[in-house]
Amino acid sequence: MLGNFSYSNPTKLYFGEESLKCLNEELPKYGKNVLLVFGGGSIKRTGLYDEIIKILTDNGKEVFEDAGVMPNPTVEKLYEGCERAKNNDVDLILAVGGGSVCDYAKAVSVSAYCEKDPWDKYYLSMEDVDNKIIPVGCILTMVGTGSEMNGGSVITNPATKLKIGHVFGENVFPKFSILNPVFTYSLPEYQMVAGFFDIMSHILEQYFSGEDDNTSDYIMEGLLKSLIHSSKIAKKNPANYEARSNIMWTATWALNTLVSKGKPADWMVHMIGQSIGAYTDATHGMTLSAISLPYYRFIMPYGLHKFKRYAINVWNVNPEGKTDEQIAKEGIDQMEAYMKEIGLVMSIKALGVTEDMLEGIAKGSFILDGGYKVLTYDEIIQVLKNSMI
Repeated sequence: MLGNFSYSNPTKLYFGEESLKCLNEELPKYGKNVLLVFGGGSIKRTGLYDEIIKILTDNGKEVFEDAGVMPNPTVEKLYEGCERAKNNDVDLILAVGGGSVCDYAKAVSVSAYCEKDPWDKYYLSMEDVDNKIIPVGCILTMVGTGSEMNGGSVITNPATKLKIGHVFGENVFPKFSILNPVFTYSLPEYQMVAGFFDIMSHILEQYFSGEDDNTSDYIMEGLLKSLIHSSKIAKKNPANYEARSNIMWTATWALNTLVSKGKPADWMVHMIGQSIGAYTDATHGMTLSAISLPYYRFIMPYGLHKFKRYAINVWNVNPEGKTDEQIAKEGIDQMEAYMKEIGLVMSIKALGVTEDMLEGIAKGSFILDGGYKVLTYDEIIQVLKNSMI
């Protein structure tokens, strides 16, 4: 393990088929006014909305709704939510949905009482929160982002074609999250599979960094093997509780800050993927899947030892009689076969990216260190071109 670090995660999780009942334990901790945040209305079709409203009213809460949160929440939507939260003096923001809804709720929580433009303060200047924060609770209906147990919040500015994430501190983490795998059953297959790869990408971007023998890497290899196994089952039978519960739990632990400890981490796939999303409004997990293989094949020579380990420990590649390069390549090839098997998008062209967008996407991709190779602008262009095939 490298460096010195502290670890704390204040989010309380309630997991399982009966977990929604635990909302009754949390609501008395907060004031009367609750802002119920959700997306396009699927929670009304499934009946979940009615269940939540009953629990809220039984607990004497005044409910204000903020519906219509889009898959890539915009800064305009953020301004709308801030006004609604502040005007109604809300005491708790209850997010019901997937990662975008949870991200949005956290953005509103830190922005409602922000005296500056929150886009400028938090997403361009990356400043810390120094104003009142409204507590957030989450009820998940889609897994992938891990937003239910971290301080991350991604917002898109369509006018400037920038999609930026701010990782806030533990003071912004959800106070509680309710994780019932059954709530994810109604998700369309495309969104379900995209979520699977979002989980995988979170793990890989922390895994492919560092030179030491790190406990976090062993944990991540186990998470990856569980995800690969369960996602194949869920692809064939989306209502398989065992598979969906394992995936939900893996998603949370993939990005709740645990496995990042002692790791520099390489978040370039997310940086490029988010920029692609800003131009295309494509589903987040699919922007990651479309860019991952070209990116990892590009940086593999610089981190060959870890790619070899990945091939052997995650994909069970037999190393006998093979060079390190052959072993590493076979691991990535097996990853590609798996991605095709579960139905992921493999080309950014399939997401609507055109040649004339490449320069803008590259410019909108924040260049980070921490990985085995710090990309230049020209190298990002090359990776994008490789993913147009």
